[in-house]
Amino acid sequence: MPGPVEITQNDLNRVRDFIFKETGIFYESKKDNYLKTRVCQRIAETGCESFQKWFNNLVFGSRDGEPLNLIEELTVNETYFFRDFPQLRGFAEEVLPAYLEKKRKNRDYNLKLWSAACSTGEEPYTLSIILREMIEDFDLWDLRIEATDIDRRVLRHARLGLYGDRSMKDTPTVYRDKYFRKTTEGWRVLPAVTEPVFFEQINLVDRLAMRRRRRYDFIFCRNVLIYFNDSSRKRVVSDLYDALLPGGYIFLGHAESVGRITAAFVLERMGDFLCYRKPS
Repeated sequence: MPGPVEITQNDLNRVRDFIFKETGIFYESKKDNYLKTRVCQRIAETGCESFQKWFNNLVFGSRDGEPLNLIEELTVNETYFFRDFPQLRGFAEEVLPAYLEKKRKNRDYNLKLWSAACSTGEEPYTLSIILREMIEDFDLWDLRIEATDIDRRVLRHARLGLYGDRSMKDTPTVYRDKYFRKTTEGWRVLPAVTEPVFFEQINLVDRLAMRRRRRYDFIFCRNVLIYFNDSSRKRVVSDLYDALLPGGYIFLGHAESVGRITAAFVLERMGDFLCYRKPS
């Protein structure tokens, strides 16, 4: 049996540059061991006898082949229902009611949300539950939640709508009992929650794909920008801004900010969290 393929620092740098070009994600040198381990796994799984042969397949093969396989090997998918509960409560109790009232006055009953980098689906399903709970005239609204991720594996998981106890750890008991069914396989999301949610694969640095996404009332892009370098972050934030309706909101992770990237958004403090609004 052949031994492991040798990977030099120069080889690793070439992979790092390729990933950055394809995804906007930049792996710093402190992540070299993590990156090298994942590359070795991919080389072993493809059966390539040399780094160069594998790298040629990565660069010149189908975009839906080895590039996506490598990206899926590298992406982090840590999530659960009702993650960052204080922010979600602020969205539900502070932002949403006033926003909906403005739409009602304009006789506009369309509501469109985007969960960018949705991972295994807990975030968009959480948003679906919140909207069903908070909108008194729910049946009048045409609701659509678009959930996207670059990773095909997590999207397959999300579409199943079946979760283990870890994903449910922060789910309020009243919502767990109302919107989930316990099975021998895990917790299954009920159809009332899954119906308005639509999953699609997308790369956030794909400018053509991003230009197709328009007219969102709310965008949740949480704990994503931290993986990009400054230039990629600026490009993604610009595309997210264009995707929002005037007056729409974007919600980021607690460690993220667009303040140093652009002055286009209006910063709003809602209790103990911040959100960003596109000027009307």
